[in-house]
Parts: sequence; structure tokens; C-alpha cells
Amino acid sequence: MTGAVLVHGLYHRPEHFAPAAEHLRAAGVAVVTPELHRGSLAADTAAVQAAVDAFAEPPLVLGHSYGGSVITGLRGAARLVYLAAFVPDTGESAASLGGASDRLRSAIEPQDDGSTRLDPGRAADALYADCPQHLAARAVALLRPQAPGCGRGVPERQGWKHTPSTYVVCAADRAIAPALQRAMAARCDSVREWPMGHSPFVGRPEVVAELVLELLDMAK
Repeated sequence: MTGAVLVHGLYHRPEHFAPAAEHLRAAGVAVVTPELHRGSLAADTAAVQAAVDAFAEPPLVLGHSYGGSVITGLRGAARLVYLAAFVPDTGESAASLGGASDRLRSAIEPQDDGSTRLDPGRAADALYADCPQHLAARAVALLRPQAPGCGRGVPERQGWKHTPSTYVVCAADRAIAPALQRAMAARCDSVREWPMGHSPFVGRPEVVAELVLELLDMAK
């Protein structure tokens, strides 16, 4: 069994994926959760590319939300998994594809240094509405400020055109419209649809882990 790289989205941290990563490690999977927030899509992609390159065999790479733009630019992945994520084509960015919903945009608060943060109450409603309250509270507490511009970054290559890919539509998502997700999912080789909100790795980390294990087994 090869490894997995789990890539978070804007405002998030690797720690948001910790419960799913624990499930995978318990099953014997080597898991890496790179830190983004490097200041640009190109820098974020380079950080994840370094994590991919460190594996002896090509790993499965899962990207959530903005993390989809990041993983799109990678080389050397065994499979790309887009979890409620953006799948940019040539010249496209997460923002040009439609970006965040009005509900999530209303949670964004500009800061004096040019960064933005998410209002905790509104973030919980947009990102974690279907999660148990204590898990949603933990996830909100982990959110961090975000430098501007990453969502407008355009990947240098479109990895989903060359690498097997799976899209997971989150049908109860309040942050990225499910209709937009379904349109982007048509670019991938296979599609799953879950009756969940934007962040299944918070409320149902075992479901995310089970999907990764299934796809890793398929790649044997």
C-alpha cells in the first residue's frame, strides 16, 4: 500500500485533517499533510510537490476546496481526489470558476495587514453546519488568517488530464455550490456524491479515510 497526501484549503491547517490521517495511519498508510499558506498558489503547489516527491512510490493526493487548485498543478501522483474542490482547466482559477458561496463570502473579514479571516460564527455555519457541535468548535478554533490572492492563482498544468482522478461532490455544501461541484466533477474519471456539508473530514473523518483506502486498494 502506498501513501497519501492530504491537502487542506484556504483558512485551514493540516490539523483539520488529523482525525482522518489517524484512521489511515492505523490502517498502515503513510500520510503527509503539508502546510499551505505560502503566499501564492505556485508556492503552495511547490510545497505539496515536495511532499509527493518524498514518497518512494507515487502517492494518492486528496485536495479539499482550494486544495483542488493546488493538486491540479502536481506531477507524480498516483491519483488525484477532489473533495468539494476546484478543478481548474487551462487559464482558470478557483475564483474564475465561481469561488466561494455568498454565505462563505459574508464570513470573510478584511484585516489591517491585507489578510482576511473568517468570522467564527459565520464560518461554522458555512463550513461545518452538519458536524457535531464540539467538532465544529474545534475546527473553527483551528482556522487561521489567509493572505490575499491565492484563490486567483492559475495552475501551471492540469494534472487531472494526465492522472486518474476522483471527485467527491458534497451535496449539502454551503461553501461551494453543489451544482458547481457537479460541473467540475465532469472533468474527473469517477464521481462520488455524499449527502454532507463542505468538510466531511471534520464531522465524518472515517468516511474520508475509507474512500482513500478504497482508492489505494484499487491502485494495487
